[in-house]
Amino acid sequence: MTVWQPASACGDACRLGGHDVARQAVSVLRVVTLCAVLLLGLLVVPLARRAAVPALARTILAALGVRLVWRGPAPRAGSLLVANHVSWLDIVALLAVAPTRMVAKCEVKGWPGIGGLAAATGAIFVDRSRPRSLPGTVAEVAAALRAGRSVAAFPEGTTYCGVARGRFRPALFQAAADAGAPVVPIAISYDSTAAAFIGDDTLWSSVRRVAGVRRLTVTLVASPALRPTGGADRKTLARAAQASVGLTPAALGLAA
Repeated sequence: MTVWQPASACGDACRLGGHDVARQAVSVLRVVTLCAVLLLGLLVVPLARRAAVPALARTILAALGVRLVWRGPAPRAGSLLVANHVSWLDIVALLAVAPTRMVAKCEVKGWPGIGGLAAATGAIFVDRSRPRSLPGTVAEVAAALRAGRSVAAFPEGTTYCGVARGRFRPALFQAAADAGAPVVPIAISYDSTAAAFIGDDTLWSSVRRVAGVRRLTVTLVASPALRPTGGADRKTLARAAQASVGLTPAALGLAA
């Protein structure tokens, strides 16, 4: 069960504050615009599918006043993108830079607007209350990779504040090994801890907090792809990916 229910020690105390606050009218306008964009997305994405997703994701970020910075080589199609996890905004940022299927917890399905969009974009949902479903999830990810679709996942299994980080769990790396697909490690960082979705946060409170930051930048730094060879070990891939995104080497004893 520890594979499926990782715990983060991060909470409200991790938010350091000190960011510039947007005017209330700006914050309200951002939330209203976000709702309109999500409603539009629910109509457009099922029709246009992959073609509309990056543009929609960039529009969501713009609606919230979030600036996106991408550094590093562009991942090729059919890659497993693995990143550290800070916020629900991570998902939007990854969708904005590369057509990809996200691996997300089942609870995301119930998130207003975002859950529907996730399903429409082909998200692969993980039921963390059913550990025995893991092999099926790994097989689904491997099939998507073999079909030339990129898949993005957060191997920490939960969110951290960005200052503290968790270890990469190796289960989904098995999909890349099975499919012979490149693994692209991506480091995600924000210039304010206000973006962190941690502790007892709700999606609504997080959206309002993000909308209330005057300027927020999310930076994605892609490392060179790791290319598994025949018989590649998922734990070795997880360690290499974790090192590539700059996570501390402590606690690298990886569970299955």
